[in-house]
Amino acid sequence: MALTRSFKELVQKRIASDPAFGDALLREGIDTMLAGDIDTGKSILRDYIKATVGFEKLGEVTGTQPKSLIRMFGPRGNPQARNLFGIIGYLQKQAGVELHVK
Repeated sequence: MALTRSFKELVQKRIASDPAFGDALLREGIDTMLAGDIDTGKSILRDYIKATVGFEKLGEVTGTQPKSLIRMFGPRGNPQARNLFGIIGYLQKQAGVELHVK
């Protein structure tokens, strides 16, 4: 488990120092979900959320309890489309990124 924690800290530090890396991580999480690998996409988005806005702030702006958001992006979570798209919309605005599906 210590290896996972240090990896998460590395991701957080990298996003803080390199906004382009954060944008790429957000894109990768969404692209991975769209490609059908929901579990990996949720994991990437969970790391992104932790390193940027945090689950407390995300809960405030989406009207969802932070613990529910944490479960939603956990290994057994199953986010509803309404919640997921609302979260993705907010994350895009925060990052100043606009993603489109082709």
